Amino acid sequence: MIGILRGLVTTLSTNFRRPVTVQYPNERLPLPSRPRGFPQLIWDNEVGEPKCTGCGVCARNCPNGSITVTMKDNELAKEGKSTRRKIVDEYILNIGRCIQCTICVEVCAFDAIKMSDEYEWGAYSRQVLRASRVPNGREAK
Repeated sequence: MIGILRGLVTTLSTNFRRPVTVQYPNERLPLPSRPRGFPQLIWDNEVGEPKCTGCGVCARNCPNGSITVTMKDNELAKEGKSTRRKIVDEYILNIGRCIQCTICVEVCAFDAIKMSDEYEWGAYSRQVLRASRVPNGREAK
C-alpha cells in the first residue's frame, strides 16, 4: 500500500513540472564542447599549410578502411618556407563507415588529426556521407 501511494505521489509531482521536450530541428540545447564527431585535419596557420604529411598511417590503422589519403610535394618546402617535404593532397573520410574509434588520432605521429565537434551528418543517401575534404576544412569539388 505504501509503495502504491509513493508511486502516486511521484506521478502527481511530475504532472506539475514544466515539460523538458525540445523541438529538435528548430530548438537546440546548449552542448558542452567536447569531441563527439568525426576525424578532422588540423591546419597550421603559421605556415599556411596542413599539419598532415599524407603518410597514410591513419588510413592503414583504420579498422574498417573509412579513410583514404593522398599526398603531394609541398611547394612551400621548395621555397624554403616549410620543413614538410610532402603534404596531404586529399583526405577522404567515409562518414557512413567511420565508427569514431579515435585510432586515427592516436596513431598520427604529427598530431594532425583531431575529433571534431560536428555530429549532425544524417543523410538519406550514402554518397552524401563520403566527405572529400581538403585540409583547411572546405569541401573539395
